[in-house]
Amino acid sequence: MRPVLDETHDLKALSWVESANAADTDFPIQNLPFASFRSRPTGLESRVGIAIGDCVLDLSGLKQERIFQDENETRAANLSLGSLGMLMGNNSHRQVLRCRVFALLREDASASEREAVARHLVPQRDAEMLLPASVGDYTDFYASIYHATNVGRLFRPDNPLLPNYKYVPIGYHGRASSLVVSGTRVRRPWGQTRVGESDPTFAPTKSLDYELEVGFFVSAGNSLGDRVPISSAGDHIFGICLLNDWSARDIQAWEYQPLGPFLGKSFATTLSPWVVTMEALAPFRTAAFLRPEGDPQALPYLFDEADQQSGGLDVHLEVSLQSARMREAGMPPAVLSRSNARDLYWTLAQMLAHHTSNGCNLRPGDLLATGTVSGEAKSARGCLLELTSRGQEPVTLPSGEQRKFLEDGDEVILRGWCEREGFRRIGLGTCRGIVLGAS
Repeated sequence: MRPVLDETHDLKALSWVESANAADTDFPIQNLPFASFRSRPTGLESRVGIAIGDCVLDLSGLKQERIFQDENETRAANLSLGSLGMLMGNNSHRQVLRCRVFALLREDASASEREAVARHLVPQRDAEMLLPASVGDYTDFYASIYHATNVGRLFRPDNPLLPNYKYVPIGYHGRASSLVVSGTRVRRPWGQTRVGESDPTFAPTKSLDYELEVGFFVSAGNSLGDRVPISSAGDHIFGICLLNDWSARDIQAWEYQPLGPFLGKSFATTLSPWVVTMEALAPFRTAAFLRPEGDPQALPYLFDEADQQSGGLDVHLEVSLQSARMREAGMPPAVLSRSNARDLYWTLAQMLAHHTSNGCNLRPGDLLATGTVSGEAKSARGCLLELTSRGQEPVTLPSGEQRKFLEDGDEVILRGWCEREGFRRIGLGTCRGIVLGAS
């Protein structure tokens, strides 16, 4: 999908919802990300919402106001009555809704439109956020060459990258049933581990880790046996969210050969509730990762000139940690690292095209993820395995505590945002989870 700029990206556009005009909000009128939620005061079932400032606009309720202007807008609004997953299946409906909601929330909206919309604004503090969609399948990639190199160097110092990495977008099939929404507490998992040459034991993981990732949802799917060409793969992406693919490193190290991750990853994956659409991201598209001289060019089925020019995403990413002791002392979370999605070796379109290259069918609402996003600098390493060099260089927190891996009571907080001169800053919200002790 080629990025298209229109009036919804206007830097000067303001909303009559005052909180959307704050300089530090993640959700100005130029963003308008989608989510699924429940309103706590009303107790209504799952609704489709759009973030605006510190509120959620209930699209399901708004449909009752009959302020959609034509058949296309009405059809799009009808889809939002079902679920966000239903809306994800049609790009044109998403775009129609974005433009109409933008007009309804803009400061020059009519008094009658404001009054109608205001009846369906829910303060975010009164909203119970849910998983954005009912995810049928989840695939996690390994698209950061810096992450792959850093991790490979820990285990294979002389040969950190395997021969296939620069040819194949590496991925594995994750567990959709253990996807959880931001704020859900994550129980420390049990599993088999082995130290040295001793016999394996079954116990709670001692090497619990986070992974700072970007998730992206499939919009239009493909039929079984059909491939999605790289030239149109971007049209099959609805939008992005933050994702923490928690990892039990010691369990994974013992189990992953020869078939890859299993129980060391499947116990929990946390998603932020807000899905920032590809339309909102249009001003922040950038060139694909510039491969160093000597690296092979992607094979023809993964190469598209337009995708090389604008298939990257300039999304700033940050991970913070707050220990139980820090919370009790009123200390703020400590930033551990900052990275950027533009450093991914493979674009989102390349990942999706490769996923379908064997005829695998993707469906609306399926979730794909980038894998840990790391940069070249140590301060840009997106997990503790990298940041602490497999526990050999512990991180010291402002409380004086040290971390090789996560301890019970630790809260991990992911943030993401986009900013560029001439455009309004937009954010992805937060993705957070507190570690509970093993049961």
